Amino acid sequence: MHLKTLGLALLLGVSSAALAQSVPSADPTAAPKPRYGTWGVDYGSMDKSVKPGDDFFRYAEGSWLKNTEIAADKSRAGYNYDLPDETEIEVRALVEGIGANPGDPVMHQVGDFYAAWMDEAGIEARGLAPLGPYLARIDGVKTRHDLVMLMAEPGYASPVGIGVDADEKDPTHYTVLAGQSRLGLPTRDYYLLPGEKYDAYRKAYRAYVATMFALAGIPGGDAKADAILALETSIARDQWTPEQQRDPQATYNPMSRAQLAAFAPQFEWTATLEHVGLGKMPTVVVREKSAVAAAGKRLADVPLATWKDWLAFHFISDHATFLPKAFDDARFGFYSKTLAGVPSQAPRWKRGVRMLDANLGEAIGKIYADRHWKPDADALAKELVEDLRAAYAEKIKGAAWMDEPTRKEALAKLASFEPRLGHPVKYIDYSAFQVSRTDPLANDMASDRFEWNLALSRLDKPVDRELWDMTPQTVNAYYNPVLNQVTFPAAQLQPPFFDPAADPAVNYGETGATIGHEMGHGFDDEGRQYDAAGKLRDWWTKDAADRYTAHAQALVKQFDSYEPIPGVHIKGQLTLGENLADLGGLEVAYAAYRRYVARHGEPAVIDGYTGDQRFFIAYAQSWQGKAREDSLRSQLLSNPHSPEEFRVNGIVRNMDEWVAAFGVKEGDKLWIAPAERVHVW
Repeated sequence: MHLKTLGLALLLGVSSAALAQSVPSADPTAAPKPRYGTWGVDYGSMDKSVKPGDDFFRYAEGSWLKNTEIAADKSRAGYNYDLPDETEIEVRALVEGIGANPGDPVMHQVGDFYAAWMDEAGIEARGLAPLGPYLARIDGVKTRHDLVMLMAEPGYASPVGIGVDADEKDPTHYTVLAGQSRLGLPTRDYYLLPGEKYDAYRKAYRAYVATMFALAGIPGGDAKADAILALETSIARDQWTPEQQRDPQATYNPMSRAQLAAFAPQFEWTATLEHVGLGKMPTVVVREKSAVAAAGKRLADVPLATWKDWLAFHFISDHATFLPKAFDDARFGFYSKTLAGVPSQAPRWKRGVRMLDANLGEAIGKIYADRHWKPDADALAKELVEDLRAAYAEKIKGAAWMDEPTRKEALAKLASFEPRLGHPVKYIDYSAFQVSRTDPLANDMASDRFEWNLALSRLDKPVDRELWDMTPQTVNAYYNPVLNQVTFPAAQLQPPFFDPAADPAVNYGETGATIGHEMGHGFDDEGRQYDAAGKLRDWWTKDAADRYTAHAQALVKQFDSYEPIPGVHIKGQLTLGENLADLGGLEVAYAAYRRYVARHGEPAVIDGYTGDQRFFIAYAQSWQGKAREDSLRSQLLSNPHSPEEFRVNGIVRNMDEWVAAFGVKEGDKLWIAPAERVHVW
């Protein structure tokens, strides 16, 4: 519940594969060469006909934007979406080479899981047989009590989800969380917004629901689809918006058993918690309080038959990729083609690699890290991290809007910040995970049960700070405010984001800005509410908080004005945390770069670019990206990250140093008067 992922990009080390790419020369005495260009960025991506002060994103990426086609099986293109292709090829080689080591039980599990998924002929031959027992359980529901108990079990849908995570008010212990669940459409907006585009989405969803019933041989699909859409629309009206869900104080509502029974008795909390192994837990932290209560009312006033149909549909849909091709194609057709504009399904082996990552991720991750994570650049990476930490300390000490009591707490939080690189120090033990070589649906259900039992096994123990929420082969990174940790998987730690052979300005502009971004999440509008120990606690004085909020709201206003799709603006409040982290991270990365320059000397001009110019060009190229319109629309409605173009143009225009580096002046399209620029630090 606390996972906060960076919108793709962050590095702090380098894989052996990346090092190999950075050193193409066979001569061991030759100077290493960066993977991209002569000093670390790709000139071919730039469009120098664009004035930097008018559109810095297109100045850095314009040729790439004009000439790059999004792959048929993807909704987006760019470094952050293309790097996974390389990683998936590496993982595929590992998985398909498992036969050479049949005695390893973990490798046997991985091989069986992948083989079951890849056996398309076997899946077709078995038809509906694997699905039958699960639909029979749903059909066997006779009472609302039966319904609530089945919804609580791993693998079945529910309008309210139950989970286990660190307690935000006591980060050393685990607690039980309950909150609104995602429905069939991506967000509540898809149910409620008017207009032809959203009418078309809803019509397509209704058709998809009916199709799933028809494929499963269940009669009356059209009427069932109408009832399900009406039910989910009713639930969506009461659900919290993504903006509301970002308020950690509003989403922390601990309740005793008695309070739960009075608040939403329809969920039969005592029986439900006992049924799923949480009978000893006296308290549940309720997230979206009013939405949970409203969902309980729907459990009582909607016919049991409709709820059973809803449960059956979601079971079929959620597991369609493990069923015969007609189910898989129907799910792809709606969720990928209709909602994201993706014309073609990814090759099955690619999807198999992703399935492994989701179900046996650390089993694969250990092998991947052993082969591909060689921290040869540790000294350079540590120098970069310590420059960032020191730059943050200087910024905090010099922040005029921060008073002394708040400054003291902020410095303590900075000191306790913990970066983690490459891979976990210990891995999940999958020995209790029973894998079938012939039934991929059974494997997915077994995975859900395994993960739930793993969470239950941790309940009575202190919070394990060594656990990871991403696998080493994941191209991404995240910040966890409850543990004050930033995690950088091995697969993310490669060029273009970090390259030991590149100009230092590149590494500080790309890696430094993204590390600074993650550290900055500890001080964004949401993360700032957690203290040095990760406890949800108001450690700000009122004056400091008011001054912080004032400049944060100025950034909200800026981003509210951006309109990536005609009629669809960026939601400044929803994206505020990421925008603050982008801006604050770039400010601190620049300060860290200047610390590096102070030690090593002012850099020479290269190809006509100063060190400061190279720093900002590298930052812009790190956000290389473009998206299909449907995918971009979904992002704008629900994602806390702004589109790449605005993570560049919307950020740099607030930085005095960027204005000076490129001679931006009044009249240029990105010009903001100095008094109106937002400075996080």
